[in-house]
This record gives sequence, structure tokens and C-alpha cells, in this order.
Amino acid sequence: MEVAANCSLRVKRPLLDPRFEGYKLSLEPLPCYQLELDAAVAEVKLRDDQYTLEHMHAFGMYNYLHCDSWYQDSVYYVDNLGRIMNLTVMLDTALGKPREVFRLPTDLIAYDNRLCASMHFTSSTWVTLSDGTGRLYLIGTGERGSSASEKWEIMFNEELGNPFIIIHSISLLKAEEHSIATLLLRIEKEELDMKGSGFYVSLEWVTINKKSKDKKKYEITKRNILRGKSVPHYAAIEPNGNGLMIVSYKSFTFVQVGQNLEESKDEDMSEKIKEPLYYWQQTEDDLTVTISLPEDCTKEDIQIQFLPDHVNVVLKGQRFLEGNLYSSIDHESSTWIIKENNSLEISLIKKNEGLTWPELVVGDKQGEFIRDSAQCAAIAERLMHLTSDELVNLGSNQYLFSVIVDPKEMPCFCLRHDVDALLWQPHSGNQDDMWEHIATFNALGYVQASKRDKKFFACAPNYSYAALCECLRRVFIYRQPTPMSTVLYNRKEGRQVGQVAKQQVASLETSDPILGFQATNERLFVLTTKNLFLIKVNTEN
Repeated sequence: MEVAANCSLRVKRPLLDPRFEGYKLSLEPLPCYQLELDAAVAEVKLRDDQYTLEHMHAFGMYNYLHCDSWYQDSVYYVDNLGRIMNLTVMLDTALGKPREVFRLPTDLIAYDNRLCASMHFTSSTWVTLSDGTGRLYLIGTGERGSSASEKWEIMFNEELGNPFIIIHSISLLKAEEHSIATLLLRIEKEELDMKGSGFYVSLEWVTINKKSKDKKKYEITKRNILRGKSVPHYAAIEPNGNGLMIVSYKSFTFVQVGQNLEESKDEDMSEKIKEPLYYWQQTEDDLTVTISLPEDCTKEDIQIQFLPDHVNVVLKGQRFLEGNLYSSIDHESSTWIIKENNSLEISLIKKNEGLTWPELVVGDKQGEFIRDSAQCAAIAERLMHLTSDELVNLGSNQYLFSVIVDPKEMPCFCLRHDVDALLWQPHSGNQDDMWEHIATFNALGYVQASKRDKKFFACAPNYSYAALCECLRRVFIYRQPTPMSTVLYNRKEGRQVGQVAKQQVASLETSDPILGFQATNERLFVLTTKNLFLIKVNTEN
């Protein structure tokens, strides 16, 4: 079994400023532009059964504004007419109306249990899209920066079960075969969890490939599922598609590692649909087999023979299950009992303790194996080689936000280190420096802690400023230190101050709650129910 390596986050001392003196409030007005939306944002409020903190983190605090990191100053949102609306800014003083680029085929209002629609900009020509009902779309867009070549076209769409949101996706081209991998998040009900919240978080890692014979046909070839107890702060697929990187309060483990679905398509479909004849579970010491009994079946109708390597089950004179067991059992200690729900429970004691049985009866496909949570955890450890196996304990380093600096790389994440906020760029291919410290926002870790009503946090891709917004109206901007145009002295130390970091506050003219927040190098975009605001932060270099 491979053991995960413990790595550390190495801080670059030259990027720290121990003499930073704080932010100076600037009263310089920030140019702010307001656009009224044709239709309201398609906000989905939490239902009565979505009452946990995890539901709030994943869906209640969802960012409804999406930034296309492949094209500067281009943002998207979904309105309540099911339209994907885009605003691309070329000139602040000549803003156009948001334009429709795509319309979801689904009538969203007809679904009571849907989540918010979500999207991720996979590449400069591909977008992954969810309508919030459990359907995944793969959209070919053409070059989105050019109105002549941009055309949103559905290349793949499939129902994938319970509703989900998309949190990341990548595009891969290997040996001229194109594939897209996407990461989906669900919060599922756990009926057997009596002590906790009654829910667990599921991450599904789906790979979609283009069939080589048909140039336009895409299909799912792999589905992996991980399970955890907290919504991850950050989750992304490595650029090479070989692993995941997850920042989370609680750990995630594999519960299903997807076999190549193309290889299993020749199986008899009737076999899949048929109800299993029996269910079985195992621990390190024993196995439990559960069989639903026919009506009016009594104890006298059941004959079971235990042999060291063989079992024979007869119900009402009919042979039900017979064959050689995968491994030896203690046949004298094995027992059976009729349960109250008219089921037969057979307990087989393993001769070889600790041995995991891949099957109960050799060659028998009529049963279904059920894993318990402890089993899943043990299996997950054995499957760790399938994904990144480096662990970092963040300890007291509070997670703040993520930002895409280079769309070809994994998103960066920002952590609090003492009073500062440090930006880290993951490099999956570099084992010696897997997380690179690329920027520092001085004292921001301390400053943001006082903002009790903060909802969204972001920074410019060029690190020139960081910004956060509250649930209503106010936006705070924290700039990097810049040289002073006038001479300024520190009275305590009697030295000249060469640089100053400015803090600015913008107050939006609306009483609607803020639903989305995105930062580019020049602008902040703030989305409310009925308006889109642009705040000009930096002038073009």
C-alpha cells in the first residue's frame, strides 16, 4: 500500500514585507457603471431540506457570475429565461447590453428539486454546462473572443443522476484523441447517518471522449466518485488529467473507481437490469449474505449446508445458491437466521482473517456486494496511487479564495499566513515545488477577518489588488503598495516612506443582494438580481 507523502508550503521570504504599515483609506472616487438586466438572474434559493452548513457553502453562497479566464473582461450569467448571457467589455464608456449566446433546452421552472445552473470555461473553445437538473452539457463554442467564429453548439448532453454543480473541467488532447474531464459536486442524503448531519458530499470525476470513428460523437468513458463530509474549499483536476487536488476541512476518499465504460458495453443489458438474487457484505473477520425469502417461506423450507470451501442454499426444495467459495470458512461457526423483514441472513466466518474477497461464490454474478463506510476508507487508501498522493496539513492557514492566473494551469488558492494572505500556484508535475508562493497581499489575512458580512473574495490575475464584497452593497478594494508622488515620513521611526498601499470602498446604488463577484486586471464585476455593476479599478497599462 502506498503511503501519502507529507509536503510543506514553502514561503518565499522576498515576497513578504515585515515593515508593511497598513492600508491608507483613499477617498478617490472609483468609476462605477450600472447595467440593468433584461431578465432577472436565475437564482435558486435553498429549500427547507437543504438546511446544513454544507448546503449553504455549496449552494447558498454560490457565485452566479462566471469569468471567462481565456478572454479578458468577459463575464457570463444565466437568467430566469434559461439564457446564457455574456458581457464583454472593450470600452467602459461604450457598454453594450449583455447578449444571449445560448439558451438551455430544459424548462427549468418545471423542476422543483433543481440546483442553480453552473458552467466552467474548459478551454478557449469549450464550455461545460449544467442546467441544475442533473444534466451535463458539453458545448463547442468556437473562438469566443471573435464574434465571427463564435457559435455555441451542443456536442454532448446526458442525464447523470441527481442534480450537481460543476466546479472544474479541463480539455485534453492525447495522440489526436480529444477528451474533457469535469468535476461535479453533489450533496447527497445518507440515510444511515444518525449522529451527523445526515448528508455527505460527493465529487464525481467524469471523463468524456470523442469516438475516433465519428468526429462529432462524444461519450462518457470513465466515472470516478469520491466521498467526504465537508464541501471542499477548492477542487481541481490536474492539467494532465491524472489526478485531483482538493483543499478541504475533512478528507475525501474514493468509493468508486470507474472502469473504462467502453470495455463493459458488450455486457448483457438484461443482466444489469435484473434485481440481484442476494446481497453480501464483509468485514476483516466475516461475511454476511442477505436473501429475500419467498412468501410463506418457513424455517422448515430452508436447508443450508456449510463446508470449508463450499456452500449450498436450498429454499422450498429449489437450489438457490451453490458453489465453491472464494476462500475457506470456519464452517462449524457459520450460522443463519430469519430476520423480521422476511429475509434470510447467513453469517460466514473467514478462515483467513483480513483477506478481502472480490467475490462470494466463484464465478457467480447473481449477487451484489455492498460496501460499508469503513470498507470504502480502506479501499480508498489502496487506490491513492490513482490520484495525487501528497498531503499538506494547512493547520491554522485559513483558506480565503481561489483565482485563475493562467487558464492553462490549475487555479491558484489564497491562504492566510499570520496576518498576510499568500497566493499559491499548484504545479502538479513538479514534485519538489508542487505549491509555489507567487504573491503576497500584506496584512490582508488580518484585515479580512474584521469583515463579518463578507460574501465573496477575489483578486486580480496580475495580483495588483484584492477585493471583497459584503452581502449587500459594499465592495472593499485593497491595492498593492505603489511609490509615493510626495515625500512622506514615518513619525515613530523617523524614516521616509517610499510606498503606500491604498484601501478604497465602493457603495453600489442598489438594495438587491449581491449574487456574483469577479475580478479582472482592470475591473470588478458585481452581479445583483437585476443589475450588473462594473467598477473600474485600474487603467490599462
